[in-house]
This record gives sequence, C-alpha cells and structure tokens, in this order.
Amino acid sequence: MPSIHILADDRENQSLVIEALRHHDGVEVTVSRLELGDYLLNNRLLFERKTMRDFAASLQDGRLFDQGIRLAASPLHKAIILEGNARDLASCGIGREALQGALITLTLFLGIPLLRAIDPQETAKLMLYADLQFDRIAGQAAPKLFAGKRPRGKRKTQQRILQSLPGIGPSTADKLLEHFGSVEAVLAADGPALQGVEGIGAVRAKAIRWAVEESWPVYRSNR
Repeated sequence: MPSIHILADDRENQSLVIEALRHHDGVEVTVSRLELGDYLLNNRLLFERKTMRDFAASLQDGRLFDQGIRLAASPLHKAIILEGNARDLASCGIGREALQGALITLTLFLGIPLLRAIDPQETAKLMLYADLQFDRIAGQAAPKLFAGKRPRGKRKTQQRILQSLPGIGPSTADKLLEHFGSVEAVLAADGPALQGVEGIGAVRAKAIRWAVEESWPVYRSNR
C-alpha cells in the first residue's frame, strides 16, 4: 500500500512535478482542487510551488502576499518551494532587490519557510524527503513537538501577520483582531474603518493601507 498520499492541485496538471512524484514507489497522487497550496502530503505537509516566472508574476499582480498570508495562517506545516535557476530569474523582469524584499516578507515577517529546487524532479524529491523527515522527527520527539493541535496557535500566527504591518505592535494587533475578527477583514478594511480601532489614527491607517495596496516595484538589473 502507498505510504505517502498526496493531493495535488488540479492547476498543477501541466507541471512535471506530478509525473515525477508518480515515479516514486509508495506514492499515491490524487489530483483535485485545493483551497490552499499546491501539494498536500499525508494531510500534514502543505507546499506552495512557484517557478521563478510564477513568483515574479504573482509579485507584480499582488497575488503573492495574499497567498502568503493565507498560507501563514494554516495550522499545517507548510513551506514555499521556489523552483528554477538564475537564468530563469533574469528572464522574468524582476531584479534582486524586489526578489529579496518579497522573500524577507514571506520568511521573516510571515514565518513561512522557503525551500529551493532546480527543476520539477528536485521539487518532487524535496517534498518526499520532507515527509520522511517529519516521521523521523515525530518519532524522536512526539510528546514535545507533535502533541496535537494547540488552540492558541492560529491566534499567534494571526498576531504575527498583523505585526508585520507598519506601526502595529502586539497590543494593537490584538485590538485589530478583536475589532475585525480576522486577518482578512483587517487587510480589506479602508482607512476610516481602521481608525475605528483604538490606537490607530489617520497616519497609521494610511501607512497600513499603503502596505496592503502598494505595488512592488520591479527593479531591473544593470547589464
């Protein structure tokens, strides 16, 4: 029987990752629509896969940080796999400054691990190895690391996400969550609505809206 059950998002059907996964023994892949991420392994590891071109496109059209926020809020163990090489990056019209800024936001502020792969075959191997490592670590320290769901885990993740916004500390993050009920509602709120929260004035509300709405500049490397 298969030891690794993988749900792959149907939008990944054109990639070579699914084919690569199916070449490994003990792996069963089911293709369906996932609400979040691209690959779900054994209902515990969630991966968002992005090629360099897709990463650049999602950064430019604003999808990247919306996906990142939703991924960060998931209670599953998750990571982003960035697939490709320097030549792929050079051809997609995004410079190192914009790339580094996006990676800082995703990893340091949203707390999402970033893994690198050269091609679809390496992406498949990386996910399978992560599942293997999960079993090894869980076997060594199950009572401490994987004792079940922690009720406050999601709340802490939501607080961390909001604290990445300009001028928002732990106390204000709590007030925003209490007032709006979710991170999504906070990010959708306009300036006047934000000012309805204690401690947020016009300047801070404007800074928050700037961070949410501002398009990331595309820096082109000098050649």
